[in-house]
Amino acid sequence: MRFNELISGVRSDVALKIYGDDFDALTASAEKLLKVLRTIPGATDVKVEQTEGLPVLNIDVNRDLAARYGLSIADIHDVLRVALGGVAAGQLYQGDRPFDIVVRLPEDLRGDLDELARLPVPLPEIPEEPSSRGLWPAANESGARFVPLESVANLKMEEGLNQISRENGKRRVVVQANVRGRDLASFVEEARSELGDIRLPAGQWLAWGGQYENLLAAKSRLWVVVPACFVLVFVLLLAALRSLKQAALVFAAVPLGLVGGVLALVLRGMPFSIPAAIGFIALSGVAVLNALVMISCMNQLRNQGRSLSEAIVEGSLLRMRPVLMTALVASLGFLPMALARGTGAEVQRPLATVVIGGLITSTMLTLVVIPALYQVFSRPTRLFGSRQSSQT
Repeated sequence: MRFNELISGVRSDVALKIYGDDFDALTASAEKLLKVLRTIPGATDVKVEQTEGLPVLNIDVNRDLAARYGLSIADIHDVLRVALGGVAAGQLYQGDRPFDIVVRLPEDLRGDLDELARLPVPLPEIPEEPSSRGLWPAANESGARFVPLESVANLKMEEGLNQISRENGKRRVVVQANVRGRDLASFVEEARSELGDIRLPAGQWLAWGGQYENLLAAKSRLWVVVPACFVLVFVLLLAALRSLKQAALVFAAVPLGLVGGVLALVLRGMPFSIPAAIGFIALSGVAVLNALVMISCMNQLRNQGRSLSEAIVEGSLLRMRPVLMTALVASLGFLPMALARGTGAEVQRPLATVVIGGLITSTMLTLVVIPALYQVFSRPTRLFGSRQSSQT
């Protein structure tokens, strides 16, 4: 999940990505969507991606006057580049290590717009046109002529763009929101219906991202992986028990555990999520293991000559301690995760809650329901006709 956040650049439950070309239009559309998202129940921490607020020095060059002086825009920018950023004027060697000698203005002058406005801009040679000669200032002792920067450009400190995010070759602005007190899928469905009335300008479109994007991708994978895993486990059980009835009996422990996991999520007020789905998978494995341990013991006792009722009672008593130990070890191991509040708690708590709640119901029902079902499934089946003939 952290790698997905790094790749997408979004660390929120829901991200509404707006794509387009005009950055000002994208920001205006993001503000409209922000107002609608704040009205949806469950939305918290709703905000627009910070794109402005970086101080920028704006240089407005008087092109006509600069052209009359024979200056280009590059000449004026070069003066500011040297004054603010500096330029290497030579190198100083200390031993075998060279260091650049940088010429620039002192720190206190670089932040003073008035001082920057008085920077001398060197002029080229006086043109031959008489109309332009009157603009040229007198030369100094070295014969060079300068004009102050403020006479050919205006300097302003303004707030500019902090960042310009791009994705798939298009500019992007993200509206982020976290979801509390409800599941992510229903929130997005309601948000889609509410945002359907907003008309975006031509050239803009929306895309949903954040954890919702990861949820869709994970759900599509789980719809394939989970059934395949259950089928594989059932095949392995069938090969181990050599009985279709007993393999199905072992799988009866899975819904017994799922009931407890669902109840635990409801009691703690947690919505279903991908970590909770992973918890259900882990819970199913432990539940199948406990049921297999108990049924294998009963089969072993019956092979030793015990009657059905004796095998059920003795097998339940013999395997009660291993089943309880397995459930307690897993539950106590997941307990710190269920109570986590720090970094990663949004992943740990649903997973641990499902496992602990499911193991409670699965263990209790495995010790009671599995022996009862074993007795029902192990009785010999008789046809109606044979039973009637025996009675006659």
